[in-house]
Amino acid sequence: MTKKERYAFVLDYFEKHAPNAETELIYDNPYQLLVAVILSAQCTDKRVNMTTPAIFEKYPDVAALSHATFDDLFPLIRSISYPNNKTKHLIGMANMVMEDFNGEIPSTVPELVKLPGVGRKTANVITSVVHQQPNMAVDTHVFRVSARLGLTTNAKTPLQTELQLIKNIPKDKIYIAHHWLILHGRYICLARSPKCGECALRPACKYYKTLIKAS
Repeated sequence: MTKKERYAFVLDYFEKHAPNAETELIYDNPYQLLVAVILSAQCTDKRVNMTTPAIFEKYPDVAALSHATFDDLFPLIRSISYPNNKTKHLIGMANMVMEDFNGEIPSTVPELVKLPGVGRKTANVITSVVHQQPNMAVDTHVFRVSARLGLTTNAKTPLQTELQLIKNIPKDKIYIAHHWLILHGRYICLARSPKCGECALRPACKYYKTLIKAS
């Protein structure tokens, strides 16, 4: 199977079986999504969704968050990984949005990455989820699944993975392909014990092919 055929097989499967895939983070607007994504680094979406309601109740918008103090915000995210840094990032992010972006969450990757706590992955999530821009956020799931399936070749970094994926995925499908790959990695193509027996992508999967050869 050529790489082009592999991409076609994988994308066709997901289009048919997960046409409405979306983030599992719970949010109502770009501000809430940005807060949730910043908190989600090295943390599960489930834990983030348990934590954000109290934050959004106390700080319903970015203006309110910009007035938060460390001592007020920290207790609300104590259960999240790296709470010290994330508390500082959230307050810094809110202040920069108010001062530099007139209180509006930026809508481009170059602008978003200027914000404290926002790297390329987070910026790609915001722009693809909120605005359906053709940006591919690469987390550990996307990195692993892409390599195992054979969608990427010798990609050593998230950026290399991102560039290979956006080169081969039709532009109008990139924003949702991000969710397809994440969810597949979260529930089927697990890091330690992938559920190959349940996976419908086996015919296109390089990893599974090596398992067959080894058995």
